Amino acid sequence: INLLKSFMLKNYMHFCRMNRLNFPFFKLPIKNNENKKFIFDFIRKKWVTLTPEEWVRQNTISYLIESKKYPKSRLKVEGEITLNSIKKRYDIIAFDKKYEIDVLVECKSPTSKISKKVFDQIALYNLKISSKYLMITNGIKHYFCQMDYKKKLYIFLDDLPNYNSKLK
Repeated sequence: INLLKSFMLKNYMHFCRMNRLNFPFFKLPIKNNENKKFIFDFIRKKWVTLTPEEWVRQNTISYLIESKKYPKSRLKVEGEITLNSIKKRYDIIAFDKKYEIDVLVECKSPTSKISKKVFDQIALYNLKISSKYLMITNGIKHYFCQMDYKKKLYIFLDDLPNYNSKLK
C-alpha cells in the first residue's frame, strides 16, 4: 500500500508540474512505462512519449475539441508536408465542415519563446497549406491569426472562432 501511495504521489507531483499551462484543465491520461512517461493521443489513438512539447500539443488538441468544439474526426496531428524538397512536420491541422484546412497550429514547449522565427516557420508551412487561421502556442502564450490572402497579411485575434459558429 505504501508503494502504491508513493507511486500515486510521484505521478501526481509530475502531473502538477506538467499542468502549469494557460488552458482550461483537461484530464489527460498519462502512464509510466519503464521509467518513461507517456500520454495518450486521442487523435492518433496511441500512447506517445510525454515531452514538454507533447504536453502542449495534447492540451491544444483538448482545447480545440472541448473549448472550440472541433470534432476529433476534423483534426490531424503531426502530418508531413514537403517544402522545396524538404520534408517538414506540422503539429496540428483542423478541418472545417467542408474538409478544407481551417486552422494550422504550431506548438512549442512551455520554455520556448515565441519569436519571429516561430511566426516565420508557421508562415512558411502555411504557404503550402493555405489555412484560414493560425495558432501558435507554447501552452503559456497563445497567438491567433486570421489570414487575409487578398491583402497578403494576417490579422491578430483574441481567440479562434468556434467550429460551429462558422457559416460553412
